[in-house]
Amino acid sequence: MISANYHTHTARCHHAEGTEREYVEAAIECGFRVLGFSDHTPQPFPNGFVSSIRMEMDQLDDYVDTISSLKEEYADRIEIKTGLEVEYYPSCFEKLMYEIRKRDIDYLILGQHFVPEEENGFYSGWATDSEEKLELYADTVIEALETGEFIYLAHPDLLHFTGEKEIYLGHMKRLCEYAADRNVPLEINGIGVSLDRWYPREDFFDLAVSSGCRVVYGCDAHAPKQVCQPESIPGMAGLLQKTGVCSIDNDAILL
Repeated sequence: MISANYHTHTARCHHAEGTEREYVEAAIECGFRVLGFSDHTPQPFPNGFVSSIRMEMDQLDDYVDTISSLKEEYADRIEIKTGLEVEYYPSCFEKLMYEIRKRDIDYLILGQHFVPEEENGFYSGWATDSEEKLELYADTVIEALETGEFIYLAHPDLLHFTGEKEIYLGHMKRLCEYAADRNVPLEINGIGVSLDRWYPREDFFDLAVSSGCRVVYGCDAHAPKQVCQPESIPGMAGLLQKTGVCSIDNDAILL
């Protein structure tokens, strides 16, 4: 049983449901001792761009205050952490970090859904056989991790590459070797398995394990029922066995 989950969303992102309290109760019910909320970060877009998949900057204080209140209320039952799932957008990253540091936020995870940026880039989950996009994804993620701001990389295999396996593994090897060298854990994504998405990829985690990467588990819950232990997800045990992931390091993340 995993003791901690750090990948949990809220309805503020416009594609999740349920109240924060419902997520907390679900976490307690399935045996988590630590629950981290990490909703999609707001972004201080320089050109007034409005995202449809994340909270607005003026919602950030309410997000932090709501979770802080639950931290106190549930302190004797579960430890609650306040985090954010951050996209690395160079045009506004420094301004974002300035806003984050003004608030009581415990941690950040990196989830690079758009490359290079949301306003002018492509979605990582769109199927593509473009080596250029694959290379740009790997370069962007490595550049983001170079900042040292993130406790782990969420769904590292989100880039939906449909081209030759050798090309894919060549660029992902750079990412995995970087993560192993810098001791940055890579997430095996619960919702990806439960919804039978293109990720987690078996070949990616084969590579991650052979590269010496640490692996963590994230529910990536967008509904309270998705807060669950990995063994309760059909197909997860088989994936872990096939890829040789013999240990999941959530317990080793100290905040």
